[in-house]
Amino acid sequence: MQSIKSIQKIIEKELQQFFNNGYNQPANLYEPIRYILSIGGKRLRPTMVLLACNLYNENIISAIPAALAIETFHNFTLLHDDIMDNSPMRRSQPTVHNKWNNNVAILSGDAMSILAYELIAKVDIKYLKSVLEIFNKTALQICEGQQYDMDFETTADITVENYLEMIQLKTSVLLGASFEIGAIIGGADKTEATKFYELGLNLGLAFQLQDDYLDTYGDAQTFGKRIGGDIVSNKKTFMLLTALQKANEKQLRELQFHLNKTMIPDEEKIIAVTNIYNTLDIPNIALQKIDAYFDKSAQIVESLNLTQEKKQFLAEFIQTLNGRKK
Repeated sequence: MQSIKSIQKIIEKELQQFFNNGYNQPANLYEPIRYILSIGGKRLRPTMVLLACNLYNENIISAIPAALAIETFHNFTLLHDDIMDNSPMRRSQPTVHNKWNNNVAILSGDAMSILAYELIAKVDIKYLKSVLEIFNKTALQICEGQQYDMDFETTADITVENYLEMIQLKTSVLLGASFEIGAIIGGADKTEATKFYELGLNLGLAFQLQDDYLDTYGDAQTFGKRIGGDIVSNKKTFMLLTALQKANEKQLRELQFHLNKTMIPDEEKIIAVTNIYNTLDIPNIALQKIDAYFDKSAQIVESLNLTQEKKQFLAEFIQTLNGRKK
């Protein structure tokens, strides 16, 4: 088994080789691509591809194109998401549309989506049909999730259940696909590969809820984004929707006041809404929900047809993701 660090080193090396191999001009098309790929990130999704493959096959070289394709596609979605959300920062650095402009970010993102398919086409013909079907389905689901996310901005009666369905599409399906594709290329049977998909879905839900939690209760330096940004923008997160569901009449009026008033200073709004969250025990509710998804993930790991040593390796990797909430 390759260590997680060695897998991440392979990914970094292969990404650099691919994107430094002839993709130079026009500079305003390719420089933003290299920029977004160079400003950090844990390379979670490509790591999941290679890790799942490695659990069934010592040779992970055949899974590298799929891993790079998924990382490229993921970062393409970030370029476009940041424009839609008008986000100034990504991973503690200026977003592409902020550093260049919207048109550059849109076009560079389009190029990344094409390059992702160029990479996925390099998958061994033995697995290409299955992998491409998963990749296409996932790509469309991510677009569906993003549209639901935008629809939620102007829809009043969004429930927590609606929100969980949306983030499953927008975030979780790509983690599920990463694990499933890696397992398929590694030689796992259909039953095992499906379990890996479910594992990724549960991790994706936990991962997104952690982001919701950290947006209010995280540390700005480690989180990489402004704390309280979701509150300022009235974003319908698990935190806000749960608070609206649990609030009494007085708390609901106060929440609606802060949601509807546009002239309240940002810091005042963040403090007021956070205080309501604290009163309603929203932080603990969120953490319990996160833990529930991680517990489900642990159950899936135990059900896999792997040696106990490999199950432990996978479980330890998952535990490192759980640590993001602290």
